[in-house]
Amino acid sequence: MSLDTGSTTEVRIQRSLENSLGPILGQALQEKNVVEIYRSSNGSIWIERLGCNPECVGNMADQDAASVVSLVASVMGRGVHADSPSISGTLPGSGDRFQGLMPPVTSSPVFVIRKRAHVVFTLDDYVESGTLDEVWGAYLKSAVRERKNILVVGGTGSGKTTLVNALLRELANDSCRVVLLEDTRELQCPAEDTESLLTKESEPRVSMQQLVRITLRMRPDRIVMGEVRGPEALDLLKAFNTGHPGGISTLHANSATDAIHRIEDLVGEALAGEGGVGQVPKRAIGSAIDLVAFIERDRSSPSGRRVKELVEVCGWTEQDGYDLQSCVTEEMFNQEMCEVQYEPQT
Repeated sequence: MSLDTGSTTEVRIQRSLENSLGPILGQALQEKNVVEIYRSSNGSIWIERLGCNPECVGNMADQDAASVVSLVASVMGRGVHADSPSISGTLPGSGDRFQGLMPPVTSSPVFVIRKRAHVVFTLDDYVESGTLDEVWGAYLKSAVRERKNILVVGGTGSGKTTLVNALLRELANDSCRVVLLEDTRELQCPAEDTESLLTKESEPRVSMQQLVRITLRMRPDRIVMGEVRGPEALDLLKAFNTGHPGGISTLHANSATDAIHRIEDLVGEALAGEGGVGQVPKRAIGSAIDLVAFIERDRSSPSGRRVKELVEVCGWTEQDGYDLQSCVTEEMFNQEMCEVQYEPQT
């Protein structure tokens, strides 16, 4: 949910929030390398910075935390109380995402502020930081140029959107028309002809599924969805399969294989919701999705994240199911060659 206000009002709101958070967290809001700020129900305050694990920086009293949640709710024109204990949306001005919860769903007020990215990394940055294998980096660049449909998957806070923004950087000199579909503004595309659409939660609602259908009437060349998590999965697959290649979306999943099954579930739910009968169109899924990149948190990586899987989806057949081909890294290739070279003679 976004709030359309003047810049003066946005500055005032930002300062009020910083004052409510206190000096340490208020300063953290201004730091470009801060990823998340959150308060746990035990009162502890945590800050996560790029490439670092979350760090506990102190404690906040319940009353002060309640003031933060209430302030944000007020800014968004909503109340937060026992009958409506959750508030989520986008902070005006900064574009940071906010999620707050109050009793009785928690024992004490909690909140999470996910900072909007101020720095957009390139795929080369990912390679240099050790987050992405060099061969995979080149492969992803080629996939974007060749207008492959790409799913970026992982868990919460794994860096999916940040990776998508790196992929979008490859469109800087692209003449295509790109339409971005999101719940909150996080995607950043440098292509000159870019349109950004947002869902609307208040009545009359505009769902992600509706946005996909609207987008098809806007002459898009590429459709990029912030996250697919509902019946819009079916509409997105249809778009990918009917003349709109080069799409990108994120999805919550624990592996590349899990992502395909998750898409199956979402499409099945969409068909059931529309009164559809019959089986999930697995052949269409195998045709619509070309590449799945799985990223996760990794403490051994300097960046704190690592792309662990890059899998090509080469179709589906009734006999063999999905044809999933893992993209081989240089390290994997060298290891495989060593195993062949030193294979014991019988």
